[in-house]
Amino acid sequence: MTKNFHIQQEFSRLLTAAVINGSFRKALLNNPGKAISSGFGGEAFNLGADVVQRVSSIRANNLAEFATQLSEL
Repeated sequence: MTKNFHIQQEFSRLLTAAVINGSFRKALLNNPGKAISSGFGGEAFNLGADVVQRVSSIRANNLAEFATQLSEL
């Protein structure tokens, strides 16, 4: 499994959590780094510090905007 594939898989998990849980979605939009660090449903997101830092720079008003910016990282 390549590093890129692993990151994309984790991004998918991140977006899935945001879709199914409004509280997590709000946390992700307000403070992506903290939301990633907190995990979801007892599960951790396995992303390196460099990736978390890039995701933390995302500023979006809704999940669609967040997903668009995430895909551009």
